[in-house]
Amino acid sequence: MTRVLSVIPPLTQLNTPYPSTAYLTGFLRSRGIDAVQEDLALALVLRLLSGGGLAQVRQCIDALPARRRSPRVRAFAAAFARYRATIDPTIGFLQGRDPTLAHRIVSRAFLPEGPRFESLEGYADTGGDDPLAWAFGALGTQDRARHLATLYLNDIADVLRDAVDPRFEFVRYAEALAQSQPSFDPLAEALAAAPNLVDATLRELTLEALRRQQPRIVLVSAPFPGAVYGAFRIAQAIREEDPSIVLVLGGGYVNTELRELREPRVFDYFDYVTLDDGERPLLALLEHLRGERPREHLVRTFVRDPASAAVLYLQHPEPDVPLADAGTPTWDGLPLDQYLSLLDMLNPMHRLWSDGRWNKLTVAHGCYWKKCAFCDVSLDYISRYDVASATVLADRIEAIVQETGQTGFHFVDEAAPPKALKALATELLRRGTAISWWGNVRFEKTFDPALCQRLADSGCIAISGGLEVASDRLLALMKKGVSVAQVARVTRAFTDAGILVHAYLMYGFPTQTVQETVDALEYTRQLFAAGCIQSGFFHRFTCTVHSPVGLHPEEYGVQLAPGPAGNFARNDISFIDPTGVDHDALGRALNKALYNYMHGVALDADVRSWFEDKVPRTRVPKDFIAQALAARDAHS
Repeated sequence: MTRVLSVIPPLTQLNTPYPSTAYLTGFLRSRGIDAVQEDLALALVLRLLSGGGLAQVRQCIDALPARRRSPRVRAFAAAFARYRATIDPTIGFLQGRDPTLAHRIVSRAFLPEGPRFESLEGYADTGGDDPLAWAFGALGTQDRARHLATLYLNDIADVLRDAVDPRFEFVRYAEALAQSQPSFDPLAEALAAAPNLVDATLRELTLEALRRQQPRIVLVSAPFPGAVYGAFRIAQAIREEDPSIVLVLGGGYVNTELRELREPRVFDYFDYVTLDDGERPLLALLEHLRGERPREHLVRTFVRDPASAAVLYLQHPEPDVPLADAGTPTWDGLPLDQYLSLLDMLNPMHRLWSDGRWNKLTVAHGCYWKKCAFCDVSLDYISRYDVASATVLADRIEAIVQETGQTGFHFVDEAAPPKALKALATELLRRGTAISWWGNVRFEKTFDPALCQRLADSGCIAISGGLEVASDRLLALMKKGVSVAQVARVTRAFTDAGILVHAYLMYGFPTQTVQETVDALEYTRQLFAAGCIQSGFFHRFTCTVHSPVGLHPEEYGVQLAPGPAGNFARNDISFIDPTGVDHDALGRALNKALYNYMHGVALDADVRSWFEDKVPRTRVPKDFIAQALAARDAHS
């Protein structure tokens, strides 16, 4: 039987596996196919962040001319003995294998402390000598130690970037080579360059996986631009080792940025590139490789024509595999005891993205709303809505808990539908299935106090959702389908049920004025002060070619700027906004304010102070959110 290996390329996240391989491996096994998986992203980091790995980093530093050694590289070299002695125990602690080490870490005498530890000085003044007491108190030894250990790893990552590979990041690794990159040239040049320590380590790990698994087909899932360079390096190593192995590229990055792929050089590394959900294209491809289907009947698959060398897109019309028939994800084969629980952000909601290992699961495919102007609503992962029954989902949850022994779930929906969540919560309660879960929703009015309480009773600990621009005019323009007052009422219902709330926020949406940006921050401040939200993040609006703004810019008062020609990636697109606002300058103030709000600081300060009082006075009533909540209570 042909063995299929699915791999996670570097770098995605370190606390839990990216779910694409678990989905595909579970699906393929449900169809009787021999399928296995490997997380090369985690393996790369663990190999580099080890005693042996740091010794190799030190060799790279010794080979650098003195003038090229940055201050932090020199500091690392001076303290190298301490770094080498502490790295393996610290990794073991972050993996949960040595919790007693926390006492030595919090002493601040065990770990060498580089520039990243200077961030501790930015925390609120507690009136004492301990800058972390406000966050962890006297009893939070484990969390305090994880935060310090995370700073320590970030210091080492900075050294790797300065001394080994300037593109290195724990996330967004070499992102600029792939993100909305119209030309393949930068990536091709990087792949042709002499391998550095990171490249050589990834190649070594890839060949180890080949020897261990003996696959005939390798599926490489690239979810983000920051995983693309690693994906191609993996394919390069496999090509050189065994050209007969079939290589397939897919994943979220491909689905959004390579839909117009015409670059033949991609196929020097991969034999096939598939779009959208991988189940149906993979079934068709396996049939083709067994001689049961002509190449012309492949589904949503790019190939290079051997005669003309032109890139062909093959789309034989076949229905997608329904979510209910996609099988139960499996984490079998992944080293679940080796993931790192990191604590970058002390905020109790924000930490969920990097702290703890979560079983990833999808309640519904796509989005039931699919109207938001900033979203890729024209693409399959949004536009095709499909939901499995509560019975099927609960069965999958119980099977995953049985396999992994872990009861934490992250529902990774675009926006989990209230009706489906209610049904799932009811089914979990009926069965007495005890799990903890969190996920992403739209702040629908359907989430009333009664439903929020039912979700909490079923194990919901946190919810994230889009407040976006926090402006009723702009929310209506982007067809978000919510108002600021509605968001206040819904988020407070979640909070009252004991569920943490994270708000996605954006700035720089078409025609957004300075006044509206200042007002949005005031709304956000009031939401924090009223206890409606506990965490948030402002990101700069990006126009994509697949969103309503990118497809119909005239409806949003902007004009698209001409982009460079190319035959590789295409997604982000520049636009000309007649308001002419310097959103980058505003963004720095927004994120500084939000960082403080998430730590409970400056919630009473005038929002204009974050902009150094160079912006208009906010027009939002100081008690707007309180009034919205009072209206909810009166209605109830």
